[in-house]
Amino acid sequence: MSPEPSLKSRYDVIVAGARVAGASTALLLAREGLDVLVVDPLPRGRDTLSTHALMRGAVLQLHRWGVLDRVRAAGTPPIRATTFDYGDETITIPIQARDGVDALYAPRRTVLDPLLAEAAEAEGARVVHGTSVVGLLRAVDGRVGGAWLAGADGVRRAVSADLVVGADGVHSRVARLVEAPVEHLATHASASVYGYWRGVEREGNRWTFRRGLGMGTIPTNDGATCVFVSMSPGAFALARARGLDQALRELVVGMDPELAELLTEEGRVGVLHGFPGRRGFLRRPVGPGWALVGDAGYFKDPLTAHGITDALRDAELLARAVVAGSESDLEGYGRARDRAALGLMEVTDRIASLEWSLAEVKALHERLAREMNGALRVLLEGVSAQETAA
Repeated sequence: MSPEPSLKSRYDVIVAGARVAGASTALLLAREGLDVLVVDPLPRGRDTLSTHALMRGAVLQLHRWGVLDRVRAAGTPPIRATTFDYGDETITIPIQARDGVDALYAPRRTVLDPLLAEAAEAEGARVVHGTSVVGLLRAVDGRVGGAWLAGADGVRRAVSADLVVGADGVHSRVARLVEAPVEHLATHASASVYGYWRGVEREGNRWTFRRGLGMGTIPTNDGATCVFVSMSPGAFALARARGLDQALRELVVGMDPELAELLTEEGRVGVLHGFPGRRGFLRRPVGPGWALVGDAGYFKDPLTAHGITDALRDAELLARAVVAGSESDLEGYGRARDRAALGLMEVTDRIASLEWSLAEVKALHERLAREMNGALRVLLEGVSAQETAA
């Protein structure tokens, strides 16, 4: 199909990608009165590879935005504790109630993405699926001034805008079109296999670590639990060769025999998913007339399950900068993103190496918790400034 014929010829902002990062950015910009168009080539609610878990900062944001009640209403179970299993030592950390957050959540992307898109529409953003950004409009000085949009039939339509936001994932077309350089590249990558089972009755999130392996159970929607095992890319290649089902079962049996007994064929929901691994990166996030958010600008290994939280945080940082309105504000978004991201990326890269003792990975998780608190402070600094100005 061709781009939606009722689209206007100009918007304040065009956002490529209607998932977590793109829909959140559009929601916040539209709430501030900007005229926002969001386009996405895929149908609304299409599933995608995801770690699901929302950290405290993400839950706090959804609460502040008025979206958390919708996440709860969709049947997403509250998670009130997280357990770390290091073999000879098990640590359970209860979720402390504060700032309107008394639990964590891990919604399926088939739930969270549409909820955020609907919230953006409720604020006045135009969200169109089946349409992609396929090119950029540029002024004579090279500044981006809009985008070429196309539907499945390839028919192109020019729409101008003051800003084009790439929220279109790790393979971002917007990032390629603006030639956004990679400014930081991780050294390591972990691979993973995951699926969903009903009947896995375990309280809260549980992360299990053994030499060279990580495993997690995460309660999610429809009474299902996401079960994943992370390994080296080389081990993943061997696992894929002998079959993901068999490989996952063998690995779970070796790490947690009691859990393995709960992973019945009757209880499994859907197929297994495999991720062969990808090194994390930070791309330059802003330039004349363009910005990147979510995985388009910043991706790190999923073993620390922080991707959605990063995307929501950066969407808010970007939206604040756009509303503030100057080029220096946009450059400030880039600096704030890096300040929040670099420490998290570094410790995640070390964990993703899978080259640690159990005592070392415990220490890395303690460092990760400090970095998470630091990233949350970067977000809350702007909230405090806004409240003071108001």
